[in-house]
Amino acid sequence: AGAAMEVNTVWDMLNESGRNLYRALLTVDKRTLQIVLLKMQGYSLKEIAPMVDLSAGAVYARLDHLRKS
Repeated sequence: AGAAMEVNTVWDMLNESGRNLYRALLTVDKRTLQIVLLKMQGYSLKEIAPMVDLSAGAVYARLDHLRKS
C-alpha cells in the first residue's frame, strides 16, 4: 500500500488562488475576517451587516477591498 501524502500545513494543501486568498486573509482585521466567514456560510450582505455592527454598504466595501487585494 502506498503511503498517504503528508500535509504539514494548510499552505501545502492550497492551490495558487487559495494561497493568494490565505495570504490576504492573514492581513485583514477580525471584523473583516468575520464578514468573510459569514459570507462563506451563505449569509447575504444585509444579513451580515447587523451581525458585525456595520451598514450593508460598509460590509460590501470591505469585501470589495479584499477582492482587489
